[in-house]
Amino acid sequence: MGAVFGGLFGLLFAFLSVGTWIGIALLASAIGLGYLFTTIPIDRLIPQYVFNVLTTPDLVALPLFVLMGEFLFRTKLSAALFSGLAPWAGLLPGRLLHVNVIGCSIFAAISGSSAATTQVVGRMTLKELLKRGYSDEVAIGSLAGAGTLGFLIPPSTVMIMYGVLAEESVLRLFTAGFIPGVLLALVFSGWIMIHTSLRKDMVPESERALRHMPFRKRLSALKDLWPAMFLILCVLGSMYGGLATPSEAAALGVVGAFIVSLSQGALDLRTLRDIALGAVQTCSVMGIIILGASVLGNVTAILGIPEAVAGTVQSWNLSPIMLILALMLLYLILGTALEGFSMIATTLPVVLPIVEAAGFDKVWFGIFIVLVVEMAQITPPVAFNFAVIQNITGRSTGFVARVTMPYLLIMMAFTILLAVFPGIVHFLPNLLLG
Repeated sequence: MGAVFGGLFGLLFAFLSVGTWIGIALLASAIGLGYLFTTIPIDRLIPQYVFNVLTTPDLVALPLFVLMGEFLFRTKLSAALFSGLAPWAGLLPGRLLHVNVIGCSIFAAISGSSAATTQVVGRMTLKELLKRGYSDEVAIGSLAGAGTLGFLIPPSTVMIMYGVLAEESVLRLFTAGFIPGVLLALVFSGWIMIHTSLRKDMVPESERALRHMPFRKRLSALKDLWPAMFLILCVLGSMYGGLATPSEAAALGVVGAFIVSLSQGALDLRTLRDIALGAVQTCSVMGIIILGASVLGNVTAILGIPEAVAGTVQSWNLSPIMLILALMLLYLILGTALEGFSMIATTLPVVLPIVEAAGFDKVWFGIFIVLVVEMAQITPPVAFNFAVIQNITGRSTGFVARVTMPYLLIMMAFTILLAVFPGIVHFLPNLLLG
């Protein structure tokens, strides 16, 4: 088995060190392992794997949600979210800083992408908050933290990928992520209230007038939220109303995003071309990663690698909580070098059997893996949310890392809470889906 492990890590390291795309590296490593350590006709099995994986029904939702995100990226949705939420956020300690959290939560329920959530919400809120005199420390930190909710609050592209690779119901994963996503957003807002109460200078004195805005004006602002509410109704409403599968709901979301873009005058031929190209490029990369991970998972299963690792870890007699802490540390380290999809693809075949042996099921582990992928979004140097925020603000990686640290610690503590109380994850799926 030692030679097999050496071959696996040696091949992966060799391919990645020369700059090979992660999906190609995974696929090539699987083929290499197959030829070196098995007698199976790997060249004949690859076409079968390609067909089986890329025609998985749940995977159809992935390109549709990506396409919807491309539409929304080019709309005026961020401006509408800010104007609709600002009058209500002004009632809370921290004032308009909560627009980052609430706006990201709403957009997360539409796009399924962390980077898109951070980009769309941030390009409007950061400019407005900094112009009004809010502290850049808490404005940038709260956006980076809340932007990660794009993966946890359904729909989620990460959950779709995990569901396909782990052979778990995507709808069940979506349902399981809802309560943890809302709770995490509330915790973020709670931290903003505590932080700004301790440091009064973070919120300009002039913003206190927002508390006294006439109720009629607050009510009138809600009309600006109709595009977001319409899209949430198309996607989540159709799924949880029993009217559509996740793939059908994604198709409804694309139609809804097209209608919103058209109504806002955000579409022309050049924009449609950019939307199509962006969606094709993103889906191609994700498709190759999923294919490579699936083939590698099958080959490692044939070689008995997951069982051997699971047996070794079990021999350490770690408690379930210690195992979760060890895995969290592992993923935080991996997050400094790999983006989220690559982390899932490279580790899932080995890690999932270990977690199941410890008593956690695949739905719970799906939420766990989404949370650690969210942490990777704000763990430098490979941190997509950092890149988005730096592009908007021009601030250094060190500054963004420092102001985001409280939100990273909150997510770590929240993950441990879910391990202690797994019923938080299972309550809604058991209630709605049985």
